[in-house]
Amino acid sequence: MALLPLLFSSLLVVTLAEMSGKIGVNYGREGDNLPSPYESIQIMKSIKVGQIKLNDSNPEILTLLSGTKIHVAVTVPNDDIIQIGSNDSMAEQWVRNNILPHYPDTMIRFVLVGDRVVNSNMDVNGTMEQSLVPAMRGIKSALTAHGVKNVKVSTTLGMDVVQTRFPPSNSTFQSDISDSLMPKLLKFVNGTKSVVFVDVYPYFAWSANPTNISLDFALFGGNITHTDPGSGLVYTNLLDQMLDSVTFAIEKLCFRNIRLAISRTGWPTAGDIDQVGANIYNAATYNRNLIRKMTSKQPLGSPKSPGLIIPTFISSLYDENRKIGPETERHWGMLHTNGTPVYEIDLTGNRKISEYKPLPPAVNNVPYKGKLWCEVAPWVNEMSLPAALSNVCSIDNETCAALAPGKDCYEPVSVVWHASYAFSSYWAKFRSQGAICSFNGLARETTVDPSRGRCNFPSVTV
Repeated sequence: MALLPLLFSSLLVVTLAEMSGKIGVNYGREGDNLPSPYESIQIMKSIKVGQIKLNDSNPEILTLLSGTKIHVAVTVPNDDIIQIGSNDSMAEQWVRNNILPHYPDTMIRFVLVGDRVVNSNMDVNGTMEQSLVPAMRGIKSALTAHGVKNVKVSTTLGMDVVQTRFPPSNSTFQSDISDSLMPKLLKFVNGTKSVVFVDVYPYFAWSANPTNISLDFALFGGNITHTDPGSGLVYTNLLDQMLDSVTFAIEKLCFRNIRLAISRTGWPTAGDIDQVGANIYNAATYNRNLIRKMTSKQPLGSPKSPGLIIPTFISSLYDENRKIGPETERHWGMLHTNGTPVYEIDLTGNRKISEYKPLPPAVNNVPYKGKLWCEVAPWVNEMSLPAALSNVCSIDNETCAALAPGKDCYEPVSVVWHASYAFSSYWAKFRSQGAICSFNGLARETTVDPSRGRCNFPSVTV
C-alpha cells in the first residue's frame, strides 16, 4: 500500500511535466467583435499557445482543438454546481456530454468545478458552497468510471480567500472558510493528487498600495528584495509572495504537499484615469518576465516551493469589450480583436527581453491627483442612454434633482447631457460605496469639467 501515494504523486508529476515550458492563456469570449473560434485557434497555434483555459466547455472549441497538442482546462459553470453536487447522475451526465465526446483527441487536462465560488463574501452555509466539494467528487468519480485517469479536477480560488498575505508566513484563510469549507476542499485535492487553481494578480495588490509597494517588485524587476521575518525566505517579486501566502495558509490547515496553479494572471494595458499603472509598457514587461520565469528549463517554483512546475494561464487572449466593471476589465488582452498583438510577446520564452522593440512610455505610473467627472463616452449609441438614465435617476430623489424642468441643469434638453450629469452625480455620491464610472460601458472618466452655465457637475477628488 505504501506504493500507492507514490504512484499518484508520479501521475501528477507526469501531468505537470507535460506543461513545463508551455504557457497557457485564458480564452475569454465576452466581446461582440472577436474572431471566430476557428480563427482564434489558428491564431493561438501560430503564437504557440501551449494551454487554453475556457470559462465553459464549449463543444465547438473543444472539437476544433481535436488533434492539436494544446492542453485544455474546461470549467463547470457555477450555475450547474448545485445540481451536480446533489446528484451523482448529474455529474455523470455532465461528463458524458462535455468530456467524453472530445477526450482523448482533445487534450483536456483539467476540469475546474466553478469559478471563484469560494470568496470573501460567500455564505458558507449556502447551497452552492455546500455543493462545491460534492460536485468535484462527483465529476472525478464519473471520469474514473469512464477510464479517464489523467484529467485532474479542481476549482478556481481568488486571492481574497486569504485573510493575511504579507508577510506570507503569517497567511491564513478567511476565518469563515478556514474551519469548514477549505479543509474539505483541500482533502479532496490532496486525495486525488490534483492542484489548487488561484487567480493571482500582482497588479491589483500593487495598484491598491503603489506608494508602499515597488512597481519594480511587481514587474519582476529583480532590483528589490523582501525578506519574510517569519520564514527567512527572500522574495524578489510580488507574484511569489502572493503564491506563497496561499501555500502557507494551506499548511496551517495541515496539508503540506498541495501544488498550486495560476488560473489567471496578467496586467491591464489601459484603464480609467484613477487606475494607476494600467498601460502597455507595464503589461508587456509583466507578461514577458512572467513567461521567462515560468518557461525556465529548470522550473523555478517559488521561495516556499522551489523547483516546482506552476501551470500558468495569462489573462487574456483578447480585450473583451462586453465585460462589466472598471475600464481595466476590458483591457487584459495580449491581442487586438483583429488578431494582431497589442505588444510583442513570445509565449515560448525563447526570445530575450533585449530583442523586443521599444515600448511606448508609461505615463500613469503615479496615481492621478485632482478632480474627476463622469460623462457619456463619445462612442456610445444614444439609443442606449434613456434606460440607463431612468435607472440612475430612480436610485434616490437627489441624484437627478437638478435635471427637473426649470432647474439649473435641465437645459440643454439632450439625453447625452442629462445622462452625463446623472452619471457624474451618481458616481460622486456613491463612489465611496464602490460605484464606478462605467454604467455598463456607457460612461468614462474625464479630467475636463463638463459644467456649463449655471449647471455644476458633481465631481470626485482623488
